[in-house]
Amino acid sequence: MLTIPAKTRTAEDGTLSLEVSTGIPDTEVDVLIMIEPVRPGGNLSATVAEWPKGYFELFGSLREVNLERPPQGELQDRLPLE
Repeated sequence: MLTIPAKTRTAEDGTLSLEVSTGIPDTEVDVLIMIEPVRPGGNLSATVAEWPKGYFELFGSLREVNLERPPQGELQDRLPLE
């Protein structure tokens, strides 16, 4: 399998023309084309505007709840992993 990353631009009518040199002469090949519009700043991470309103606001905590981890016992007393 040959993977060829490319960045190009569509025409005004929305068409995309590709000409790719594969180095594989006169051979039937399967081709998979994935098209993803490029966001300003790239596609690597979501921007704050894409999160629901209020998502990053702190609305509560478990500080008042008395959470405790029960005793786990000694390692040699636990069941052996198989």
